[in-house]
Amino acid sequence: MMRDFVYQVAPSRVIFGPGTLAQVDAEIERLGCKRAFLLSTSFQAADLAALANQLGPLAAGQFTDATMHTPLAVTARALAAYDACGADCIVALGGGSTIGLGKAIAYRNDAPQIVVATTYAGSEVTDILGQTEDGVKSTVRGPKIRPEVVIYDPTLTTGLPIAMSVASGLNAMAHAVEGLYAPDANPVTSLLAVEGIRALRDALPAITRDPADIDARGEALYGSWLCGVVLGSVAMSLHHKLCHTLGGSCDLPHAETHAILLPHSAAYNAAAAHDALAPAAALFGGDLAGGLHDLARSLGAPLALKDLGLARDDLDRVADMAVKNPYANPRPVTRDGILALLTRAYDGTRPAT
Repeated sequence: MMRDFVYQVAPSRVIFGPGTLAQVDAEIERLGCKRAFLLSTSFQAADLAALANQLGPLAAGQFTDATMHTPLAVTARALAAYDACGADCIVALGGGSTIGLGKAIAYRNDAPQIVVATTYAGSEVTDILGQTEDGVKSTVRGPKIRPEVVIYDPTLTTGLPIAMSVASGLNAMAHAVEGLYAPDANPVTSLLAVEGIRALRDALPAITRDPADIDARGEALYGSWLCGVVLGSVAMSLHHKLCHTLGGSCDLPHAETHAILLPHSAAYNAAAAHDALAPAAALFGGDLAGGLHDLARSLGAPLALKDLGLARDDLDRVADMAVKNPYANPRPVTRDGILALLTRAYDGTRPAT
């Protein structure tokens, strides 16, 4: 029988297709704004300068120090720069770090946001903000956090390095996998989750063969968008809790940590969420956890937390932190169970379900 559910449609405006970067100026004006504060990481500073040149007088200022895990100290500097240049909106060009900084600013001053997504983070269509202070990462949600406009231009992703493309895509898939067994999942988000996983499963191998394949790049952006909608529509569970703990306390790279943990968190919940995960498992021959691990291996993705610089001695501390605050998960979250999961992820062993 169909169970009762609630589905809240996300209000973001999405503009998708090659060449849509050219529409940023029109979207600034559509929002009723005149002075955009442009954001990126230092890695994309040249791309941001080109965008500023494209926008002309609509570009009020630039900030190129967006940082992984959105440290509060960086947010404070960006807020001061926003105020100093008299901006009235934000344009974030990049992936999760830049998107997170734009959200952090908007959370504090309610500035309208336009995101030009250049990775497969998926966070651009959510009302979730993760912030880090003193080695602890916490999340907040609210209507001011979700960007008003998201532009997906596949031509901007052809230069994304293969390793970053793969890790970012697997990160997006994690949103969809957890969305399938979320306590507030519904038929719509489950359909989006399975289609998002399918799109990324097909696109990522094509990107590794030919990074300039515009069709594969578009398919990956499409998949990451769907996975992001799932992330922003339902509650996340064990996997995201562990990734936030590892990222905030151990300063591990965000996308790579998600990529490594995903098969192991799927294995942890495989029996308890069998029916919910079955459509995704079918995409991998019936073995979701093993299939995700095999896909990551075939793509050259990192498989072991030890390869990210995590020390084995850190596992006990991470397990302690991960069970501190109760949260919904299909299988009970125990310290022993989490430690066993982390140990397998640390060594990079193929999960068995």
